[in-house]
Amino acid sequence: MKKMLFLGFALTPLALFASGDVQTDILPRTVNFLIFGAIIYYLLADNLKEFFTGRTKSIQSELDEVQITLDESEKKVQDAKAELEKAKQIAQELVTDAQSDIETIKNKISSTCDQDVVYLEKSFNEKIELEAKKANKEVVNEVLEELFNDKSIIMTQENLSKVILKKVA
Repeated sequence: MKKMLFLGFALTPLALFASGDVQTDILPRTVNFLIFGAIIYYLLADNLKEFFTGRTKSIQSELDEVQITLDESEKKVQDAKAELEKAKQIAQELVTDAQSDIETIKNKISSTCDQDVVYLEKSFNEKIELEAKKANKEVVNEVLEELFNDKSIIMTQENLSKVILKKVA
């Protein structure tokens, strides 16, 4: 194929410049051109092949590096997604645990408050009884002092007990 193409380029000038009986130096020039082309091809072919082969290899290595980077990035994305799912699961567990802790704390506080209310009611009732007893004693003391201090009233033991019973009742 290359030889046919080469021959086609080599013979094209002959066909273009061919004219009847006119004698020109086209044939020697064409041969010189073909020789020049062959020398250039011979000198540059290996260098051009090496250049393009090296360029192809460098492009391929860059593509390989990009592919490796892309694969690593995809792996990191997958890892990040997995960690995100784990974090969501842990967060859900924390929320559930927190809600159960809240319920436990509510119940504990409620029972403590109920106990405190019962204690306060009992303490209040005891204080009321104590104050009532104290008030009774004061009333009794007051009545007795009035009776003992009042000289006009003569008290007998029987009268005294009736008065005390009336006041206390």
